[in-house]
Amino acid sequence: MKCLGIDWGERRIGLSFGDEIGVATPLPALIDADADKRWAELGKIIRQRRITDLVVGYPLNMDETEGFKAKEVEKFARRLDAEFKLPVHLVDERLTSYEAESSIPKSKRREVRASGLIDSRAATIILQDFLEENLSLPPPPEDLP
Repeated sequence: MKCLGIDWGERRIGLSFGDEIGVATPLPALIDADADKRWAELGKIIRQRRITDLVVGYPLNMDETEGFKAKEVEKFARRLDAEFKLPVHLVDERLTSYEAESSIPKSKRREVRASGLIDSRAATIILQDFLEENLSLPPPPEDLP
C-alpha cells in the first residue's frame, strides 16, 4: 500500500505520503497559480511514487453535515477516480488545518500559509488518521517496561 494524502484547496493542494509502515510524511504542496499545472504535477507524483490509494480530506461541518466545500471535494474525488482509477478514500478532516497551523507562530502564519506548508501538514494529519484506522499493525511486545 502506497498512499497519497491530499488536503485539497482551490489555490493549494497539500500532500503527504504513507505506506504499510504506518507513518505519514509531508510532501511539498502544489502551489502553482495555474490549476491545470497543479493537476499535472499531482498526476506526476501519483505515477512516480506508484500510489495505490488516494486519501482526501473531507471537510464536513462541525454538525457532520456536508457544506459547499464538501461538495467541491466530492467533485475533486470523482475527477481523481476517473483520471487515475485508484481507490479514493474520503476522510473527515475537521480541525486538521487548525491543528496543523497551531504550531506556527501567529506572526508567520500568512507567510507560511502561502508556501503550502500548513496544507501539507493537514494532509499528513489526514493520512495518519487513515493509516492508523486501516492498517493492522502488530501490538507492541508485552515485555516492554
